[in-house]
Parts: sequence; structure tokens; C-alpha cells
Amino acid sequence: MSTTANSAPPPPGIYVPAVVFFYDNEELDVPSTQAHVLRLAKGGVTGILVQGSNGEAQHLSHDERKLTIRLARNILNGNGFEHVLVIAGTGGQSTKETKKLCMDAKEAGASHALVLTPAVWAPQMTKERILKFHRDVADASPIPTMIYNFPTVTAGLNLDSDIIGELGQHPNIVGTKLSCADVGKLHRLTSTLPPSKFATFPGSSAVFLQGLVSGSAGVIGALPNVAPKAHVELYRLYKAGKLKEAEKLQALLGHADWELQKLGSIAGIKAVVSKHFGYGNTNVRGPLTPRDLNAAGAAATAKLEELIALEKSL
Repeated sequence: MSTTANSAPPPPGIYVPAVVFFYDNEELDVPSTQAHVLRLAKGGVTGILVQGSNGEAQHLSHDERKLTIRLARNILNGNGFEHVLVIAGTGGQSTKETKKLCMDAKEAGASHALVLTPAVWAPQMTKERILKFHRDVADASPIPTMIYNFPTVTAGLNLDSDIIGELGQHPNIVGTKLSCADVGKLHRLTSTLPPSKFATFPGSSAVFLQGLVSGSAGVIGALPNVAPKAHVELYRLYKAGKLKEAEKLQALLGHADWELQKLGSIAGIKAVVSKHFGYGNTNVRGPLTPRDLNAAGAAATAKLEELIALEKSL
């Protein structure tokens, strides 16, 4: 076991599963990817999640996954953002592959690993096998691991608070990202596992404030790819006890997040970012396809446009 006594969760704050950019031939667009990481850091995020679902992890080779972690860590270090964490998505479809991805993540500069449950054989993923998988990975990982619960990309597998709570007892499992957006589940976990040992994050900006009220550690969500400063502002308002102002901003985040989902999330993020922030493009790796914002129509992005105007004013 590689677990150490000081396995600690990532600090509370705003984390963003960053998109990666590609050229027309689907090769990595390194300058745009680095420009994106740098804008997020300048926007005040606490950490960058490399190879979350928005980072098209399953569309990258092992070498590309390791490269993008290193690119993020290097661009942060080179611009005075050494304090900004890099968390790596390390989910694989076997225990062996996932262990290897955790080792690669450590070597490339990640502080924590976010582990998706394998789901090719979803009917065979019993509670016992899920527990064993995550514990085996955590035993072998040279960095602390976190449980990534995202039923949409795991053939409907939805880990309940009992399973996650049991996993949270492991000394090297230090948190979770709940992309199920289940605030009840989140609150059960935050009221069971101490925040000094286990960080519980909602995986959607649509429940950012609701999660904070229920004891979450912040948010790990797609929308900060577009508006990191707005999320930092909501967090500040909440911490200052300005709940009415926070509620108003949360409403905007919720509407904008819904628009982004309807645009196809990953493709939508790239289309919005490349249009408004001066870098990147709309390319995604197949079978995904780019999103044309003009074809979507102005009404499809009205709240996103409002959020971007706020973002640029902060």
C-alpha cells in the first residue's frame, strides 16, 4: 500500500474540469489548451481537473493524458500559480489500467486522482466489486484518490451515499465529485464524513449554492470553463453571509448551466469560449461533433451571454 498518513483532500474552492483543444486534424492544440488553463487560474479557481469528462479523457491516449497533465502543471508553475492544484481524472475500464493512470498522473504533476467507476460490464458491477475496485486503486495510488460519480457516463451506475461513505473510510480516498447533482446524497456525506478527511463536491454549477448550504467543499463543474470569476464571486458572497445576492447569482448560473448542457456541454463550452475569449476553436474528437452557435440561435445562449458579460466585468 502506498497510502501515507498525510493523505488529505483538496482544499475547498472552485475546481474546473478543463476542456482541451484540438486542431482540425484532431491533434492536441497545445497553445490553446495552455491559454485556457491560464485564464482559469487568473480567474481565481482553486484547481484544474485535467481529464474530467469535459476534458475528453476517454478520447485521449495514455501518452496524451500524461502530456495534458504536465502541460497544465507547467503553465501554472511558469506563471506564478504554483498554488493552483492539478487533479487528474484516472478512470479506466480495468483496475490495472486505472492504477497505471494514477501512477502517470503523479509523475506528470497531479496532486489527486479522480476515479470513475468502470462500466463496460455495468450489470456485473455489484456493490462488492465497486468497493473492491476503488479500494484496490486507492491502495496502489501514489496520490490520494477521489470517487467520481457520474451515472450519465457510467451506463447508469449511480453510487449511493452508503457506498461512497464506506469508501470514505479508506485512508487514501479523500473526496468525491457528485455529477449526479444529488444534494440529499451530498448532505448525507458531509454530515457523516469530516471535511478534514473527505471533500464532497457537487459536479454541477446548477447546485453550487445549494451544495455550500449543505456543507460541500465548493464545486467541480463545467460552467467555470466559461465563467470562473463568477463562481469565485458566488463563493465570496456565501462566505460573507450575503445569501440574497448569492441566490441571485446562483439563479444565473443555473440557467446558464442548463443552456450549456443543451448545447452539448463539451462542444458547447469550446464554441462559447472560442467565441468570447480569443483562443481555441470548436473542434472535438469524434464521435462528438462541433457546435455552431449561430445555428443554435441567440435565444439558446441568452443566459450564457448575460453570464459572460458579468464575468468580463469582474
